[in-house]
Amino acid sequence: MSESEIKDLFIIGGGINGCGIARDAAGRGLSVTLAEMNDLASATSSASTKLFHGGLRYLEYFEFRLVREALVERETLLRAMPHISWPMRFVLPYHRDMRFESDTPTSRLLTWVMPWMKGRRPAWLIRLGLFLYDHLGKRGILPGTRKIDLTQDPAGQVLKPEFSTAFEYSDCWVEDARLVVLNARDAQARGADILTRSKVVSASREQDLWVIKVQNQTTGTIQTHRARMLVNATGPWVADVLKDPLGIKSRETVRLVRGSHIVTHRLFDHDRCYFFQGTDGRIIFAIPYEEDFTLIGTTDADHDSPDTAPTCSEAEQEYLVKFASEYFEHPISRDDITWTYSGVRPLYDDGASSATAATREYVLNLDQAAAPLLTVFGGKITTYRKLAEAAMAQAQAVFPDLASNWTAGVAMPGGDFGVDEFGAQVQALEQSYPFLTPYWARRLIRAYGTEARIVLGDAKSESDLGQSFGATITARELEWAMDQEWVRTAEDFLWRRSKLGLRVSPQQVSEIDAFIAASCTSRKV
Repeated sequence: MSESEIKDLFIIGGGINGCGIARDAAGRGLSVTLAEMNDLASATSSASTKLFHGGLRYLEYFEFRLVREALVERETLLRAMPHISWPMRFVLPYHRDMRFESDTPTSRLLTWVMPWMKGRRPAWLIRLGLFLYDHLGKRGILPGTRKIDLTQDPAGQVLKPEFSTAFEYSDCWVEDARLVVLNARDAQARGADILTRSKVVSASREQDLWVIKVQNQTTGTIQTHRARMLVNATGPWVADVLKDPLGIKSRETVRLVRGSHIVTHRLFDHDRCYFFQGTDGRIIFAIPYEEDFTLIGTTDADHDSPDTAPTCSEAEQEYLVKFASEYFEHPISRDDITWTYSGVRPLYDDGASSATAATREYVLNLDQAAAPLLTVFGGKITTYRKLAEAAMAQAQAVFPDLASNWTAGVAMPGGDFGVDEFGAQVQALEQSYPFLTPYWARRLIRAYGTEARIVLGDAKSESDLGQSFGATITARELEWAMDQEWVRTAEDFLWRRSKLGLRVSPQQVSEIDAFIAASCTSRKV
């Protein structure tokens, strides 16, 4: 791309909102450039609880529009990416004598009407919430809610005996960081320029154009870009980017909320997730994770600065361990933790009294000066596609001939098969490549879907895939990730394109880093 070329849209931020907008815009025929200062999904978008969900607890805050939009989106997204997303059943154990210190609009109303219920979510209220959850959005794939007897159901075997009843409902799992990368890949396939490790150091209006200076974080070189419209989709940095490099004052901002998670060894054998209610009114999930692990989270704590790397503190680890141990028959301890991670959620600042109560709604602000600026505040991963459509609706003021919405039902790269065909895809891959182990074949289909065959190519044996780095990682796959998915370090591959960091040794990490560095140099990528 020459420095004199003028693009329609320049997007700052390579998280799910930025990449989702880039894909949608490029598919409508707009010329697009996206710049991300680090790796794609390097912040919030790789550190979520990894769920496509309506947000059952948001009903307590009367966020019905948001919940309905998210509920409808679940199945739309499932159909577009059945390799990286799949249905999951959630088990919500109920104990009628368990008290909760909840402070939500619902709990305050309940206490006012029935003061003897203070501190409790009665069964009928949970049933009402689940009824709304089942009926606010359309369901075609996902089954509805049912009541289960934990004394007979396998889900009750690992729980304390006082939990004899549970409600089971549907939501979905998603590989969050891969979702970002697939949006970026599809955007690029439709003509967008995706620049990683490229920081916007200044952006100013010159007549009816934005002039943007972008510094390559690897070489230090600076390029000038020009665009008719600028999009600030920088998540936790959205207010900072408005101030500098854009030099714009805004009263709107985001509330930074840290969500921390712990990963333990596998705590149960079934494939359902647990939804636990805490005595403090909060909730956590315990989710089957990467076949051999359990993911537990999340916390809600205010976070001071986007430039302060979020970490799961000892206090947060202890909180999650204690919380989960209130339910599991065999208590867990911090010794059971194999990994922790934290992310900073940029929630639109609506003045809520607590991090938990802060709205999950997104807000789009269009500054229609000669060179327009669209700023994205907040958002959640489940509604990223709808947010992108809303951004394009705003952009229509600048581009009146913009094509209509198109992304619903359009498969992501590798996702061109049915939601119920994952097993068949794995079986077919094993037949075509007999040297694959069952785990290896499942992992490749989960990551690449039908493109797994492109990654493996004409290989007849494992040795045809080049150097092996352990945990089924080969040179062929790393080269694909460098060429197609912007991988430049071992961390990019092991923790964002996959979660194979859970399975490799420090020595193997060093070998992967060295291979990627040498390959990037020789291949000039």
